[in-house]
Amino acid sequence: MTIEDTYRYMISAYFGVREMDSYDLKEYVLKDIKEYITDFVNQNPSPNFDFEKEAEKIKDETSLKTKLQDAVSLLNKMDNAPIELTLQITQRLKKL
Repeated sequence: MTIEDTYRYMISAYFGVREMDSYDLKEYVLKDIKEYITDFVNQNPSPNFDFEKEAEKIKDETSLKTKLQDAVSLLNKMDNAPIELTLQITQRLKKL
């Protein structure tokens, strides 16, 4: 996976978690994901890639199912991600 593809999947995951209104502590998880993405971008600069423009594109054009799938993937990689949220997302994916 390229740096750009990894960034795209992480941003998609962020928007997937943002869709989980049923999870009360979602704002804390979003903060952790944002920090995770920021650390990734700082460690892997890509001068010819507009990260903010790409984030807007992903927000508007990526399907909910993909965002939720990416969220499960990213939460599984993060050390401090709540299992309850991962389970809720998985349940929501089953309903789609």
